[in-house]
Amino acid sequence: MTHIMGNRQENTGIHRQVLDIIASRTLYDESYLLPDSHFEAELGIDSVIFESILASVREQFSLTTQLPPGIATIGELVRAVEQALGRAGDAPSPTEPGVATTSEGDDPLLDAVVTMTMRHTQYQRDQLALDADFESELGIDSVLLAAIVADSARELGLPSTLAGTVTAASVRDLVAALRPFHDGMQPGDQGFDGDRTPGVSAVADESAAQWDSAWDGRSMKDFVEERDGDLFAKARSFGTYLRRREADRLYWYGMPLHSRCSNRAVIFDETEGRTREFLMFASNNYLGLANHPKVIEAVCDATHQYGATHTGSRFIGGTNMLHKELERRLAAFKQRPACIVYPGGYSANVGAISALVKSYDTLVVDKLNHMSIVDGARLSGGTRKIYQHNDMADLERILKRSDDTSGGKLIVADGVFSMHGDICDLPEIVRLAKEYGARIMIDDAHSTGVLGRRGSGTAEHFGLKGEVDLELGTMSKALAGMGGFVVGEEEVVEYLRYYSNSYVFAANIPAGVAAGLIASIDVIEAEPERIAELWSNIRLLHSQLSDAGFDLENTRSAILPIVIGDERKAMEMGRAVRARGLFCQTVVFPGVPLGDARLRVSVTSEHTRDDLETAAGIFVEAGREVGVLPSAG
Repeated sequence: MTHIMGNRQENTGIHRQVLDIIASRTLYDESYLLPDSHFEAELGIDSVIFESILASVREQFSLTTQLPPGIATIGELVRAVEQALGRAGDAPSPTEPGVATTSEGDDPLLDAVVTMTMRHTQYQRDQLALDADFESELGIDSVLLAAIVADSARELGLPSTLAGTVTAASVRDLVAALRPFHDGMQPGDQGFDGDRTPGVSAVADESAAQWDSAWDGRSMKDFVEERDGDLFAKARSFGTYLRRREADRLYWYGMPLHSRCSNRAVIFDETEGRTREFLMFASNNYLGLANHPKVIEAVCDATHQYGATHTGSRFIGGTNMLHKELERRLAAFKQRPACIVYPGGYSANVGAISALVKSYDTLVVDKLNHMSIVDGARLSGGTRKIYQHNDMADLERILKRSDDTSGGKLIVADGVFSMHGDICDLPEIVRLAKEYGARIMIDDAHSTGVLGRRGSGTAEHFGLKGEVDLELGTMSKALAGMGGFVVGEEEVVEYLRYYSNSYVFAANIPAGVAAGLIASIDVIEAEPERIAELWSNIRLLHSQLSDAGFDLENTRSAILPIVIGDERKAMEMGRAVRARGLFCQTVVFPGVPLGDARLRVSVTSEHTRDDLETAAGIFVEAGREVGVLPSAG
């Protein structure tokens, strides 16, 4: 599009910049943003997003006066900005060297990549420096990059398979990676097929999809960006892939328990169609509290007294006295002034981050953080920057580059990384946060009940209680219940209570669950030997697996990753382990990046020495069978 306004092309005038702002806040393709498009009726832009757009417009054009009320369309907003500036077409123009200001006529490939990057992030055109690093400076991870590549390819008529194969570190690198496909084979060329990579025939594609082929080398990543006019086409395509994985007994996710989950569990093995008892190493019941008689009794008693559930959100008839008591006990357990309880750990991350971080703020996150943190960042609309896993030099580099931003900064990291078992470098995070004026939130989902003498988490483990602004946790693991929580200063917690949508607009945990959680805290405080027993078991199994030659990375928690790398070999080893009567999970994309597949082994205080030694033997046998370990000979 090259609309003319005030003798200026759209890409350097007010209209261009207003469209960029709207596109960045809504993810609309700019071709849909017409002058008479109604914000609410046609574009579905509610009052919250609209206020964000207006705030960005005022900042972009340095407006000192408020825009008039009643603006309903894009054209009206553009005219209001023109009037506020005093003359039509007089607008700041992005001219910083290296910034993506090219027009469609200059380079359609660059323009497509920039437009799609804006669509999938919340950046404006003048914020996309061509050499800015996708992860550390723009917060674009591999999943988001695949979407940008897929949309760029679709816009330019390039092969759709590029989404799963092309990688790049910056906009300039991505344009260079796509250039050979764009310049070498255009639509209309003989033999060009927009749905195929050059040189791949339909016969080869059909052969790869046949059930009798040697191996389907695709992963779940290949179905993320599959495009079709039928919204459900991707589901059917994935379904064929999934059924084959299940037929080969390589996927067994979600098998139902027929018993309590302890050191052993009875599970209906859906791959074999029978109920079996397994050694259980896939449970997050780290301290065995899910089966503690006092916890179960508390759940039952409170359910009899208060009913199966409550009938509204915490603000509307859904607060029980046990919710208040649970928040008081969690705050005391974590040694912080106040606590807010959410329906789940996932909603705690999404709700807390999106309530605190706004479009003018910066969120700095570890590359391996939990997906709930990633989703919270996306929902917040803030600028996301990703530092390499536990790399404090990279974190400092990002904080330095963000030091001149006007908004606030929040560093978020897992305490224990759920697929790797290692611990964040909290002492250095605290030091850097103080130096660069950032706040800290640590997700203690897998730390609560595991780290620290009292089991209160990462801050206690490092002797840094009170140095972490917000400590977040989930109660479905060591605390043996359901829900999530955030502890911190009372004023911040009260702010979250009014501005976290996942708290305000959702029903919370039932009273019976809250009672069980209070009982779990009682047991942890009364029986510290459970934590000691857990760590004795961790050390024993870690030693045996490490001595056998397995790669356990840098785990320092109850999570022991057996790193394999190759997805097929990892799934085959998981199958061999399960066949021998041990239940743990194979982790592939999106749980970990491609090429980093692993088995995830969880240790609990309920495992006996015999359980641990038997498990170590099973892993060794399975590893030798599939070639992860050398044969016994």
